[in-house]
Amino acid sequence: MSAAKRKAKTFKKPDELIAYADEQMAALGRRKMELRVCAGPGCVARGANKIYDALVREIDANKAALKKKGLEVDTAFKAKCTGCHGLCQAGPVVSFEPSGLFYTRVQEKNVKGIVDKTLLEDETIESLLYHQGHEKGGDIVEHYNDIPFYSLQTRVALQNVGVLDPVSFEDFIAHGGMRGFIKALTQMTPDEVVEEVAESGLRGRGGAGFPTGRKWKGALRVKEDRVWLICNGDEGDPGAFMDRAIMEGDPYAVLEGMLIAAYALGATDGFIYVRHEYPLAVKHLQYAIEHLREIGLLGKNILGRKMDFDLKISRGGGAFVCGESSALMRSLEGKVGEPRAKYVRSVEKGYRDEPTVLNNAETFVCVPRILDKGAHFFASMGSETSKGTKAFSLVGKVKNTGLIEVPMGRTLREIIYDIGGGIMGDRPFKAVQTGGPSGGCLPADKLDLPVDFDTLSRAGAMMGSGGMIVMDDQTCMVDVAKYFVKFLIGESCGKCVPCREGLRQVHTLLEKITSGRGELSDLEKIEKLCHTMEVASLCALGKSAPYPVTSTLQYFKEEYLEHIEEGKCRAGVCKDLIRYEINKDCIGCLLCKKRCPVDAIEGENKKLHVIDQDICIQCGICYDVCPVDTVDIISGGVAVNREDGGAKAKAKAPAKA
Repeated sequence: MSAAKRKAKTFKKPDELIAYADEQMAALGRRKMELRVCAGPGCVARGANKIYDALVREIDANKAALKKKGLEVDTAFKAKCTGCHGLCQAGPVVSFEPSGLFYTRVQEKNVKGIVDKTLLEDETIESLLYHQGHEKGGDIVEHYNDIPFYSLQTRVALQNVGVLDPVSFEDFIAHGGMRGFIKALTQMTPDEVVEEVAESGLRGRGGAGFPTGRKWKGALRVKEDRVWLICNGDEGDPGAFMDRAIMEGDPYAVLEGMLIAAYALGATDGFIYVRHEYPLAVKHLQYAIEHLREIGLLGKNILGRKMDFDLKISRGGGAFVCGESSALMRSLEGKVGEPRAKYVRSVEKGYRDEPTVLNNAETFVCVPRILDKGAHFFASMGSETSKGTKAFSLVGKVKNTGLIEVPMGRTLREIIYDIGGGIMGDRPFKAVQTGGPSGGCLPADKLDLPVDFDTLSRAGAMMGSGGMIVMDDQTCMVDVAKYFVKFLIGESCGKCVPCREGLRQVHTLLEKITSGRGELSDLEKIEKLCHTMEVASLCALGKSAPYPVTSTLQYFKEEYLEHIEEGKCRAGVCKDLIRYEINKDCIGCLLCKKRCPVDAIEGENKKLHVIDQDICIQCGICYDVCPVDTVDIISGGVAVNREDGGAKAKAKAPAKA
């Protein structure tokens, strides 16, 4: 996508900006076709930028032919890179508007055909169309609105992600950008803006779910000479990328939300705190900030209304704990990112011990939508206590991995099976973890739970920032708990003893259990340690760190008992409790022998192979490459991949409760 600088029009009054928006919307209305190339991280990794560059070259070479069809380039026809389209599993993707034609798994070699066949001859290239379930035998779908992944979503925060050229202010304002800010500035008082946000029921999308309007009102009550405004873009949950997609794909909307908040709260200075691992988000946000400053929408006397507001980007060093608000503020101050006691409220004493309002990127993006369409628009969606929509990253063992947004209250089943398409390979569902590394793991009998802040908390999980990791029957829940505890050990700031030492002790006990040395008394010790962390840790990281352990103990305790009492890992994951054996049905193809990294497999062509257990390192390569499924995973004296629901079993979705 191009971020070329050109002389920008400066806006000194709201009327000038409104007139310019009308011009851009009219130009968009005259456009007959858009070709949108997804430039989300997944598609970029598969060559999306090269695809876009090749499309631009082919389109340029065929300008005359396109003009004859009424598709004059840059007037009636526009090709552009956008943010993430969401369906990462099928990338790189290219869509055509307004028809909705949708091409998947596009490669650079397909570009000439797209221009020659689809643009010039109106022919659909069947080989690039979406196959239901991503399987060649699945139904072919031409238009993305006919794909359940898209048709079952309701997009508010993500409404322009995958639609806009992220660095084009013209594109942003043509699609309704700045309407919320103009309305606030010209038709509402600051108090009315805060009240509108409060009435919408918007709760913070960063994890805690604190009511946004209530937070803003709290800041107004203690307002002194200065109120600081901070956008938290430090999204550190493994598998989560909602804020990243928003900052990369719709950066101007993040800034618009902050402008509205600055007007409502009287803030003059702000920060956007972005993870170091998000360089594209930083690039797009920085470009948007500089452009708004240049055209008079950041800085002094904005639109002639005596409103002063400016901001800058601060890059985090990748510390997970700096996603916690008080630790983030300490990091901004140049100090060690450590949290502080929660009785000190950031709206009273935050950054530099001055009143500070902090919301995450998704929360700020929702604010312009609320101001533009009214509080009732947002409040009409969702559940009783969790209004609006929520963006999720749907990852793991699910067919349609990617970025989604649904109204609060949708069930886990609807998200995983209807939108997500079910489990990869139609395997049995085992669990879903919500809320990131501090979230809980919910089993199949919880699939009909509505997804909202309070329901998930009551079930022993949490909403978190919106990460959702789906697991199948090949997942060992004890190993999952151990993995996330180990992650949190590395991310704990170490300031308080319950978190610092408690996590280490729990990990030691889990390591003992997964290696076959566990005792029943270890479970009681783990539960006591988890309870201590929950009640005595200083911040939310420590208080929620036990959730992966307590939830798996609550819902999958039989797996802990099998590890301890039978020396068995039913998923065939824990290396100290398994061995691989080749059964009598082996066809002697030599494939496993060739791929074994330690030469532990003996055998001749077309004869039964044998694994030397003294050499085998339980890497599982033989199991993965065997073309006829003759490698058994032995644990507790049985082949766990041959039992009902075992590692290579297939099943339908769990029945509704």
